[in-house]
Amino acid sequence: MSEPIKRIDLTRDYEAHREEYLEAIERVCAQTAFSGGKYADAFDEAFAAYVGTRYACGVNNGTSALHCAMLALGVGKGDQVIVPANTYIATAWGVTYTGAEPVFADCRADTWEIDPGEIEKKITSRTKGIIGVHLYGQPFDYGAVKEIADRHGLFVVEDCAQAHGARFEGRNVGTLGEMGCFSFYPGKNLYAFGEGGSVTCDKEAYYRHITRLKNQGCDVRYYHDEVGYNYRLEGIQGAVLSVSLKYLPGWTKKRQEIGRRYLQEITNPLFTMQSHPSNTEPVFHLFVVTVPHRDDFVAYMAQAGVECNLHYPVPCHLQKAYGYLGYQKGDCPNAEYLAEHCVTLPLFPEMREEEICRVIELCNSYQG
Repeated sequence: MSEPIKRIDLTRDYEAHREEYLEAIERVCAQTAFSGGKYADAFDEAFAAYVGTRYACGVNNGTSALHCAMLALGVGKGDQVIVPANTYIATAWGVTYTGAEPVFADCRADTWEIDPGEIEKKITSRTKGIIGVHLYGQPFDYGAVKEIADRHGLFVVEDCAQAHGARFEGRNVGTLGEMGCFSFYPGKNLYAFGEGGSVTCDKEAYYRHITRLKNQGCDVRYYHDEVGYNYRLEGIQGAVLSVSLKYLPGWTKKRQEIGRRYLQEITNPLFTMQSHPSNTEPVFHLFVVTVPHRDDFVAYMAQAGVECNLHYPVPCHLQKAYGYLGYQKGDCPNAEYLAEHCVTLPLFPEMREEEICRVIELCNSYQG
């Protein structure tokens, strides 16, 4: 039997760049610059330049990035923010933490991204804004969402947690909306050795407000101007991310090569794949397919030594944590179908040619 194939194998990146990572960590340790500090600040500058915004404000994780963005936009109790039902739960947490209510909108059946037509139906007098998610590394239809937002006087925030380097109509994600919220959780296209996140923006007021929020509500130490949080990016994570950022363009190119091969070479009619409109450049954080008998396919792949995951088996609106909002099965049928049929195939930049070919062959050989 061939060697097992993991859904993602981070050890290959670490082994390839071990000395560089350890040297970066050693510099932080030698200067004890552990909480925020020069190495976190240096990454912020480099990441803003990479994304193409004036500012990037590093925080401790992507969930905190979303929380801070909502606070900086004045979201609070009594407000509503429209979010996709088909996303990781953290998108909604960012709204809930402010005391506001997430309002879940269904996704499109082809791109699996938030459906602009469903957004329109969800707007009320309490709606303050919209969070769109560039899910699996595929940009959502920002143009259509922005048109709706502008008509109703709403903000648009991008959840870019899975889309570092993706583009919509030639522009990097994270430069489109009022703010872009990134995660550097291990396994993301750009990842920390632990937790990390960032908020990108062009408005100085947002940057300064989020900087204050993440530093316990302080502009000046020990003088707390508002209720704040301990959301700083750690120095070690900033240093590690600065190393990884140099390799991100190459990793992105490799992800795109593998993703395009899957799209072209997996021809089994049992599979449905995410659509990628021609005005977008996806970065294939995840390669998700749907298949009629999901559990059977996962078992089939496991028996062949190939690990597959589920992203995500329960849509946000049907999570127990949001039971109080009163959503029922059938409210977001496209998101519910995806949740019941989704499978994530192995895809990471260090995949070997024989592993890519094996995944493709196994998918094409599957008979259901």
